[in-house]
Amino acid sequence: MTSTPGSGGPTAAPTPRPSDRPAAAPTRLRRRFSRAERLVHRATGTLMLLCVATAACLYVPQLAELVGRRYLVVTVHQWSGLLLPAPFLVGLASPAFRADLRRLNRFAPHDKEWLRAVRRRDFRPESRPAGKFNAGQKLYGGWIAGAVLVMLATGLMMWFTWLTPLVWRTSATFVHDWLSLAVGLVLVGHIGMAFADPEARRGMRTGSVERPWAEREHPLWKEEE
Repeated sequence: MTSTPGSGGPTAAPTPRPSDRPAAAPTRLRRRFSRAERLVHRATGTLMLLCVATAACLYVPQLAELVGRRYLVVTVHQWSGLLLPAPFLVGLASPAFRADLRRLNRFAPHDKEWLRAVRRRDFRPESRPAGKFNAGQKLYGGWIAGAVLVMLATGLMMWFTWLTPLVWRTSATFVHDWLSLAVGLVLVGHIGMAFADPEARRGMRTGSVERPWAEREHPLWKEEE
């Protein structure tokens, strides 16, 4: 049988060896948070927002009149506050979560440099060296953890009134009320900063971030690992 002209061209071409094939382009995504870490963050955030929202309904007269059902609001506030440490405790079963806790608990010399740049209002990325977490995130994590413990302790004194003397309950109410206001303001700032940085928000939503963003905002992250 005779072949038609050109029929031998494509089929006769040699198949390139695997070593001769062009290398695949490196992925632009970098893994930032595990699934367990994202679930802990979402559960903690939901409970925290419930605490703040119900507290506002209890202390702001206009909201109290609008919502009503004070006993239900009090119950939701008490149980959401009591369960607030639960996601953290469950998350300790995750190695990735424990590794990030160790990073958050360690202050390095570059964290001091980051804070000095913030004080000078120097917004250049090269002036703010950071590992996986920058100094601001470390301070926020430590502060909010301490605030939750204080709120839990003072809240229990107010809930179980027979456990402590009156003077303790009075002091606990004062601390609880003013610290709750501070927590609410800090949370507003935290949410505002998250909305100002879509890539950071994406990292918490999907677990991955763009490599250029990671190299620019957290240049020392790779060295930490």
